[in-house]
Amino acid sequence: MLFSLDDTQPGEPFPDPSLAETDPDGLLAVGGDLSTERIVQAYRQGIFPWYGDSQPLLWWSPDPRMVLFPDELHVSRSLARAMRKEHFQVTFDQAFDRVIEACAQPRERGDGTWLMPEMIAAYRLLHQQGIAHSVEAWQKGALVGGLYGNALGSVFFGESMFTHMPNASKVAFVCLVRSLKSAGFPLVDCQVYTPHLQSLGARLIPRDEFLSLIGGAVDDPQRFPADVSCA
Repeated sequence: MLFSLDDTQPGEPFPDPSLAETDPDGLLAVGGDLSTERIVQAYRQGIFPWYGDSQPLLWWSPDPRMVLFPDELHVSRSLARAMRKEHFQVTFDQAFDRVIEACAQPRERGDGTWLMPEMIAAYRLLHQQGIAHSVEAWQKGALVGGLYGNALGSVFFGESMFTHMPNASKVAFVCLVRSLKSAGFPLVDCQVYTPHLQSLGARLIPRDEFLSLIGGAVDDPQRFPADVSCA
């Protein structure tokens, strides 16, 4: 059953994620708004917004859910070699606007973007409030890759990544996960399956298990790491 949300009631509760559609997988609700209050409430319940050109605002909670447990991070030999030899510098929260704008660019295969101007504006506000964070990969002073997402308590909810050269986004992701592990984060939400994320150690788990794992963790004291650890 697809639920309709009132865009004048940002505090309106979301329906139970178990009521989401199975086709398309995880579609739960339509409408509402992109206020900080509603977005934070959504993530706390394992729900995220996602839409594109000519579509209304849609809210999703897929089953199964793609996650990465920091202890299961997989770094291939070729990626480890690139991290040693290609001299990437990785930073946090140094170029949020540039990262999200790069993530919004259409991919080479011709897809559109789900990062509409309203969505970008909402995540910029989340960044200003210390909820959304960016990870940047630099080489010779140029921004060559990165990603962004939201941190609630001790859970990082990944949103999107981009790369302008081979391995750049992977290096950014590896440094993020290693830093989150040092800070005591139990998992990284990757939302949906991609071969790229699977190659880094992410896997699918049942939605019920995912919701149980984040249930208490999102209430932990906010502790997104201030320093980058790539080792």
